[in-house]
Amino acid sequence: MSTNTDEAIKYKDEGNQHLKNHEYEEAIASYTKAIELDPTNAIFYSNRAQVQIKLENYGLAIQDCDLAIEQNPNFLKAYYRKGVSQMAILQHKKAQQNFKFLLTKLPNDKLTLENYKQCTNYLKREAFEKAIAGDSHVSIFNTIDYSSIQIEKSWQGPTLDITTKKDNKNNVIVDIEGLDLNYLKYVIKLFKDGGRLPKKHVFAIIAKVNQILKNEKSMTEVSINHSKLSRSSNDDEIIGGSKLTVVGDTHGQFYDVLNIFKKFGKVSNDHVYLFNGDFVDRGSWSTEVILYLYILKILFPTKIFLNRGNHETNDMNKTYGFCDEVEHKYNKKIYKFFTESFGSLPLACLINREYLCMHGGLFSNDKTTLNDIKNINRFPISGSSQPPKEGIAMELLWTDPQVINGRSPSKRGIGIQFGPDITERFCLNNKIRKILRSHEVRMSGIEEEHNGRLITVFSAPNYCDSTGNLGGVLHFIENSKYDPTKDEGDGYKKIEDENNPWLLTNETFEAVEHPDIKPMAYSKGGFGF
Repeated sequence: MSTNTDEAIKYKDEGNQHLKNHEYEEAIASYTKAIELDPTNAIFYSNRAQVQIKLENYGLAIQDCDLAIEQNPNFLKAYYRKGVSQMAILQHKKAQQNFKFLLTKLPNDKLTLENYKQCTNYLKREAFEKAIAGDSHVSIFNTIDYSSIQIEKSWQGPTLDITTKKDNKNNVIVDIEGLDLNYLKYVIKLFKDGGRLPKKHVFAIIAKVNQILKNEKSMTEVSINHSKLSRSSNDDEIIGGSKLTVVGDTHGQFYDVLNIFKKFGKVSNDHVYLFNGDFVDRGSWSTEVILYLYILKILFPTKIFLNRGNHETNDMNKTYGFCDEVEHKYNKKIYKFFTESFGSLPLACLINREYLCMHGGLFSNDKTTLNDIKNINRFPISGSSQPPKEGIAMELLWTDPQVINGRSPSKRGIGIQFGPDITERFCLNNKIRKILRSHEVRMSGIEEEHNGRLITVFSAPNYCDSTGNLGGVLHFIENSKYDPTKDEGDGYKKIEDENNPWLLTNETFEAVEHPDIKPMAYSKGGFGF
């Protein structure tokens, strides 16, 4: 055995230990060194693919699996990991083909059989849904008779008076009396005790929030009060509060969401919150998180804002646990209510006219403007609540930053990656200071990137109970030293400016204890994660 081969195996073993310890970046570095020393060993590529799966870099995982198969066409683990990665980015037809091939070699492998069945069932369901879809769409919110729904006999909580009427387009409009802060306090205690709301309440809460969200633009505009800054808002801009906090992914981590409000302050007339997508999936309290945020949205419609994330979509929810969780805790129709309400979520938020916040990132076209985002049609004639597979709506949910200039294919396998030059041009062309986004784990909870033009905020600490990361939030407050006479106006916006009207600060936090329920506990799949 050559010296290089011996050394390569040492790096592979080192990578295995890093992977076991959830030290993913270190594992990738070790496997990469092994590959450099011996590029003919399929195991090295396959092991690196497994780390990329853990990091949700499914596009890179597929590339490594292909390299492993190129070196050894009979290396079955690479086919399996490729199929898992394809399922994760919703390429179910390709994944099905991989699992079908595997079953010719390992006909009794349980995981492969389960994944093959999942792909087959998904493709059948997709074909059925396309077959029954017509040009006319009836909103799910118009298909239910609230007066006929009985409250469960076990319910001993507050009463809500739920009434309905129809608007001039024959849409059902829901009104709720009794949903107040005392109701919210009861709900928090109920959820912490493992309880569930009456289905009638859940239907009404989702319907009410949907009505509020449908009246918001695809890009909301929010500014906080400033004692030295007087300007009239445009018709779509909401002004209020003296502090605004941006929260990144929360992924069904209900106890950490409670901790965010405990540490940083509650939603109030003085404290505005923006939750930047991925409220659900992965964590096993996704229904509790989204219902908590929806109740807050009803109570404080202009003090809490919710951007859509890539996990507020039907395909992702059926893959990563939310669908199964809702059906376990409530029922299928409530899941459909959630699905349609997700289609009403805005896709971005412009804060203080100078900071654009979206879940994913920027675009494949340099000519995209703020007006293009604001004018996205979230309600197509077909009535589909799912975002398109391409275009700026998809990119707002899916894209990621990269270190080098220019654009690259996505490491996820969906969307693109964009460099510092792309961010700089977008900010200059649209006269804004920074891009704020989420979508990716950052071990420190929050990270400045692209020479300070971009900030990533991730708010699910110890993501999936295994990553060990901190959570982070970003605060906007008034800069008391701001001098309006020296204002740079509506022209070039510096990245950092001592005379900026707003101060941006960030805070981090650790995960808190929660009941011993694993991530995706209600998922019927799991497919090898």
